[in-house]
Amino acid sequence: MSGLLAQQWISVDGFLAGINGEADVFAAVSDFTASETHNTTLLAGIDEILLGRRTYESFVAYWPTADDEPMARKVNTMPKTVCSTTLTAATWGEHAPARVVPDPVDHVRAQRETGARLIVWGSVSVMRALLAAGEVDELELLVAPIALGAGIPLLAAGAAPLPLSLTGSEVWPGGVIRLRYTVG
Repeated sequence: MSGLLAQQWISVDGFLAGINGEADVFAAVSDFTASETHNTTLLAGIDEILLGRRTYESFVAYWPTADDEPMARKVNTMPKTVCSTTLTAATWGEHAPARVVPDPVDHVRAQRETGARLIVWGSVSVMRALLAAGEVDELELLVAPIALGAGIPLLAAGAAPLPLSLTGSEVWPGGVIRLRYTVG
């Protein structure tokens, strides 16, 4: 089945990051074992990882040298696409480079024609563009045990309401809650 899953870490009050993009959401999580186990299993059904430029820059600084983890081996060997109008290449350490495309919506629509299943991690501008275009099939929120009070919200100001239907949930160690929704 083709489709796109957007996965986001988020605070209990709906922020993806602090006002200046701070990673306070991640700082509130003491144990990422459940997340890594979940995502390693999840990636077995994914054909391609889709990233925005800023998330790519964060990921490429870590994942290519983290080969000792099962999730890292999967992330490093999977096809990846970076949505960017400023990058012309996206290396991935000693692994195959990521493809670079300027328009996430066009790319996802083309991939749907092939039957591909994609995941977008982080990459708020990419996720928002795909939500606005109706191209996100599922949204998975990993709710960290912190309230930020202000920051970068899931949806941009003025965005249309996003109807969701809960399809799964679980509580992980350390107070993280995983919520999975279908969109629409």
